[in-house]
Amino acid sequence: MEAISDFLKERSRGDLVPWEVQKATAARFNATVRQIEEAILSLDLLPARYARNRTTIDIARQKILFNSTVAVVGCGGLGGYIIEELARLGVGTLRVIDSDVFEEHNLNRQPLCTFSSLGTAKVDAARDRVRAINPACEVVTLEARLDANNAPALLGEASAAVDALDNIPSRLNLADACIGRKIPLVHGAVGGWYGTVLTQGRAENTVRRLYGDVTRAKGIEESLGTPSFTPPVIASMEAAEVCKLLTADGSTLESRMIFIDLFEMSIVTFRV
Repeated sequence: MEAISDFLKERSRGDLVPWEVQKATAARFNATVRQIEEAILSLDLLPARYARNRTTIDIARQKILFNSTVAVVGCGGLGGYIIEELARLGVGTLRVIDSDVFEEHNLNRQPLCTFSSLGTAKVDAARDRVRAINPACEVVTLEARLDANNAPALLGEASAAVDALDNIPSRLNLADACIGRKIPLVHGAVGGWYGTVLTQGRAENTVRRLYGDVTRAKGIEESLGTPSFTPPVIASMEAAEVCKLLTADGSTLESRMIFIDLFEMSIVTFRV
């Protein structure tokens, strides 16, 4: 009987497997695209859509990404960009968590929001977008508002979590749950021309140290608003932090925070 490995090797182009071959292999062997992607990586081959990754992320690291699960909490301005970037990067499983539906005021900055998606659950739009750009990525949709009680269950067995929330109490609940589950957390916040990013390790609750005794519900976004250009900048930095955490490569922002001022085009890094 013909083996999947032989079929893939015969049709690869060097170490790259084109999408048409991946689809044909799935059809021939009655397998899912995800199963075929796993087979490709196990042969030290690379799906061709990751060809521009490989000088930065080699096949060994691509395998790590494929076998990782990332929980993204919030599917709005930050979360929409983070979800897309992680899916394009090749993260194998995304747990997308949000209780909201799209409203008209989301159109100025949230990449998953369109006129046709108004009233649609944000997690459903996230799932559909990921399916359109990386069908090998499994998306677990969790239409829920994260709180102190449900946070551990919502995170599941995540390798890392990403804070794309818009209120401080939920951020603190997420940070506490990550410490309890020993899950590294990448925190980001935006407002107006400004944004911040930090990484919380598995043991030290730097997010709670950052916000201290703040109890107001909303962050600076409530007063400053958010234009279209701030979320993708911060989201990209969060996605980069996730990549480094998963692959144990490079320097992360653990116990450090970056403050970005896009109006003055300045970046400041300080200890938290």
